[in-house]
Amino acid sequence: MKTTEKIKIALVFAISMMFATNSNAQETETTKNYDQGFRLGFGVTAGYAVHDPFKLVLGGDARLQYDLSKKYSITATTGFTNLFRSAADGTDLSFIPAKAGFKAFVWNDQFYVMGEAGAAFALKNETEPKTSLILAPSIGYATKYIDVSLRYEHYNDFARVNNNGSQGKGVGQIGVRLAYGFEL
Repeated sequence: MKTTEKIKIALVFAISMMFATNSNAQETETTKNYDQGFRLGFGVTAGYAVHDPFKLVLGGDARLQYDLSKKYSITATTGFTNLFRSAADGTDLSFIPAKAGFKAFVWNDQFYVMGEAGAAFALKNETEPKTSLILAPSIGYATKYIDVSLRYEHYNDFARVNNNGSQGKGVGQIGVRLAYGFEL
C-alpha cells in the first residue's frame, strides 16, 4: 500500500471520528451555554522522519484556535520546522508551514482528533521544491492551558530516498507536540 493511500485512509478515519460523536441539536435547561472565542497556543514539536535522507525533526509553532462550540474548533497554525539529514554531506530541510484545520473533542471534552491541511514553504534549500502540500492528522489531549498531541505530517512534494536508493516524492514525520495555550 502506498504512503499516500495510507495517509488518505488515516485522514478519512480522522474525519469520520469527528462526526461519530454523539450530538444533540436541542438544548435542555441543564445544558450550559458555551461562549465561542479565540485561543492562542505556542508549541514545540519533536519527531522522527519516516523517510530517508531525513531522521530527526524539530519545530516550533503558533496556533490560533476559534471555538465553534464546546466540541468543535477551527485552527490556523504557522511556525518553523527543520528536518535534519541523516548524512553529514547534505543540507537539512527547513520550512515554514501554514495550515488550517478542524479539531473535534471526542471524549470528556479533553481528548480530540484533528485534521490539518496547508502548505510548507521551503527555506535555503535549492534541491527541494519551493512549496509542498501538508496533510496532518493528529490525536491529542488538552486542558485549560496544556495541549499534548501525537501527529503524522506528510509533505507531498519534498524529495525522499526510496529503499532501493532511487529518488521519490513525499516525506513524512511522526511528532509529539507540547504546547501552552490560553484564551484571548
